[in-house]
Amino acid sequence: MKSFSASLLTAALALGAVSCQPSAPPSKYSQKVVILGFDGMDPELTERWMAEGQLPNFSRLAAQGGYYRLETSHSPESPTSWASFATGSQAGKHNIFDFLVRDPKTYMPDLGIVKKSPPEFLFNYLPIKRPAIASIRGGTSFWVTAGQHGVRSSLLTVPITFPPEEVENGELLSGLPLPDIRGTIGTFYYFATDLSRYEEGNTEMGGILKRLVMDRGVAKTELVGPPNPVVKAQQRAILAKGPALADADKAALAELTAREDIRLPVTIHWNRPERRATIEIQDSSVSLAEGEWSKWVTLEFRVNFLVRLHGMVQLFLIRADKELQLYISPVNWRPDSPPVPISYPESFSAQINDRLGFFRTLGWAEATWPLNEDRIDERAFMDDLYRAFDDRAQVMLHRVDARKWDVLVWVSESTDRVQHMMWRFVDKTHPMYNEADAAKYGDAILRVYRRADQVVGEVLDHLPPDTQVFVMSDHGFHSFRHAVNLNTWLVNEGFLAIKGQRTEMKGMNEMFLGSGQFWENVDWSRTKAYAMGLGQVFINLKGREGDGTVDPAEYKAVVDDLASRLMGMTDPKSGARIVSSVYKRDDIYSGPFVKDAPDLQVGMMDGYRVSWQTTLGGSPPGDIVYANARKWSGDHCGFDYKTIPGILISNRTLAVQDPRVIDIAPTVLKYFGVPIPKEMDGKPLF
Repeated sequence: MKSFSASLLTAALALGAVSCQPSAPPSKYSQKVVILGFDGMDPELTERWMAEGQLPNFSRLAAQGGYYRLETSHSPESPTSWASFATGSQAGKHNIFDFLVRDPKTYMPDLGIVKKSPPEFLFNYLPIKRPAIASIRGGTSFWVTAGQHGVRSSLLTVPITFPPEEVENGELLSGLPLPDIRGTIGTFYYFATDLSRYEEGNTEMGGILKRLVMDRGVAKTELVGPPNPVVKAQQRAILAKGPALADADKAALAELTAREDIRLPVTIHWNRPERRATIEIQDSSVSLAEGEWSKWVTLEFRVNFLVRLHGMVQLFLIRADKELQLYISPVNWRPDSPPVPISYPESFSAQINDRLGFFRTLGWAEATWPLNEDRIDERAFMDDLYRAFDDRAQVMLHRVDARKWDVLVWVSESTDRVQHMMWRFVDKTHPMYNEADAAKYGDAILRVYRRADQVVGEVLDHLPPDTQVFVMSDHGFHSFRHAVNLNTWLVNEGFLAIKGQRTEMKGMNEMFLGSGQFWENVDWSRTKAYAMGLGQVFINLKGREGDGTVDPAEYKAVVDDLASRLMGMTDPKSGARIVSSVYKRDDIYSGPFVKDAPDLQVGMMDGYRVSWQTTLGGSPPGDIVYANARKWSGDHCGFDYKTIPGILISNRTLAVQDPRVIDIAPTVLKYFGVPIPKEMDGKPLF
């Protein structure tokens, strides 16, 4: 592993002396707070490596105050946990229960964090309204409350900060769920000569695969860009006429569907003897050797003469010997000209870009999906992950030294991503463990933890000694050895009814891009409950669901029966318990958004997690439990929150030994003497 570049750190800190916002107001406060978040950092690993001397800066900080395990949110998912961190409240008050949310009237899933409104065009040409994206997160971030009392803040890539909110006396650069140019969590591209025509198309996890056909060393293909908003508007106008379309409308719809995506031609020249390739895409020509990454390549997607969407990609030439294999990253929004604002003030992302150059904007910044689909290998994944870590670290270090803040909050999610993909190398009982790969990558998680420790040291060395510093994670990790088809279990138990054949395999693009059908083989007239997302179970309730069957008077009885049966789930092969706890909605949530909460949140035992198809509402036939043969081998979603805490290290001793993620927000407010809103569930830690 290359070491974290001292020159990068020095350059970022030096650039930080030049503020992106020279008009920032002077501080009313002498006290300063820095919160450094490392998503998913696990307490057991952290404690072990601190004891071994592997994380000296963590130990240095803990020696000044203390080290603690941090209770996470009831649904231990990053969006839920970070929303709880921001608002100091449980999900019933902030509305983020899962990555996904369902429309109870249609049962359709969607990314459970934002609502989108498309742009509008006059005469299908002239833009008259920009697209709008609104967060469904409720509650008030502690930095908004603090800003109203004159506290200056710098919020950098904290999850659940897209779209960016207005922060008085503050600056904000968005993190998750900021999408790619296609509006997805991260559509990657894979081009290969050894790809069969049957493999072409969209993968389960959202990749686009293209077969390369060479003609005298040259292949012509295309990169699929964003849906054309003008075409999408025309499609919506036709579909609004109802299900019984005239033949002319059907023909028009088919023609529009054929050109709904903006595509860029790509030409690949293969120099097989030298194991190189030159890729021509739009106005760029990129020459790469086998195993080489490109710099950022800028792209322009032309909606029409007046409207352009700007993005950027990195290319990686995987092979160029007997076969040619090319990976292209998801199309990130350009920070200097995003299609909608990704920062507050709106110009902040462009100003950072002016100082530091291009940096990743995609909320899910690491290449987990192509590794999970076996399109890149572990070495390429780690190279990409280090780049993602460095991108976010240099932005943070730049702002640390700008000193235009009273509270600075930064989050890196690379710690989370490396554990998702490499946990199989720290668990010898995992189905995907093998000694040969463990010898190469068994220390991958440790190396990223050490990289995090190094960044903490750099920050500590550049802060005034009286700065209050927290290092934290939102949750820990468990091994994901076995996948559980929860909807299949519901079918077998008589709660979910299927008509005809079981539902076919679903893919992420169907959800994010609104294509395909969900639940098409479910008989809602005989269904009592269904599962979607990561351990969420919903009752098919009359008056709430579109085709509800369970009378509200029977609700409690059905919930109690289902919870009891879930607690009795065992692995058919080993007899081991699958479920650690089942949490009922009304027992754990309160507030204005309880109506959107799952009726049951299933917390599974270490080793078991709901299957990918369950997360998308699938109920595939076959075994309820099967071995996880994916490289995505560690997880936190859908586990019992009591068994998967995060960490909290403070250079000041806390007044309690059992801090919670919801306690940090009121702690910061109290530190600045700002009144704590009564709706906060958390309590100050000192």
